[in-house]
Amino acid sequence: MSSLPLNPLESKARIHAHIAFFGYLVALPLGIFIPRYLRTFTSSWFWPHAIMNFLVTGPLIFTAFALGYQTTNTSGLPHFNDPHQKVGLALLIMYLLQVFLGAFIHWIKLPFRFPGGRHPQNYLHVLLGLSIVALASWQTHYGLWTEWALITGNAHPVNWRCKHFWLAIVVVMWSLYFIGLVLLPRQFKQEAASRRAKAAGSKDDVALI
Repeated sequence: MSSLPLNPLESKARIHAHIAFFGYLVALPLGIFIPRYLRTFTSSWFWPHAIMNFLVTGPLIFTAFALGYQTTNTSGLPHFNDPHQKVGLALLIMYLLQVFLGAFIHWIKLPFRFPGGRHPQNYLHVLLGLSIVALASWQTHYGLWTEWALITGNAHPVNWRCKHFWLAIVVVMWSLYFIGLVLLPRQFKQEAASRRAKAAGSKDDVALI
């Protein structure tokens, strides 16, 4: 049967998988890498970060969720009744929270700071973003290894090249993030200098936070 064309359910499920994969494991990490790498070299990192995570990633995530919902409708199975569907809803909610939190951090500055000068919501933003990507890594793995067979009947099993591609993307993505952490000392030094300049009323202050 694997030589037959995909049926409508399989086609919709495959499109959902492709869009969700590139939304959560390509576009969203790129949005994370922008501040991770650029903020140590320029203060003009916020809008590229916001555009990538909202205007590029957002439509991919919303489209993937809608297609997943439609796929479940087509399958005749109940909604949000298995781990993949539940985690898909959780990821959408977490993404929306992350977007609102990012806007809050940018436009509303709370007076409280941790030692070192950073606001608590900054750390929450980082942790939530990494949690989304980590959960999405698991989610896409579950989709490839388990959910596809469950929803479609596995007449056309997932090609192992797709699974190898998933592994390659996950390894490269997390490697790039941890390599970027090497720049943290430089970032913290620049942020401290920026705060000192701001406290001194300097017109040359550069907002890096």
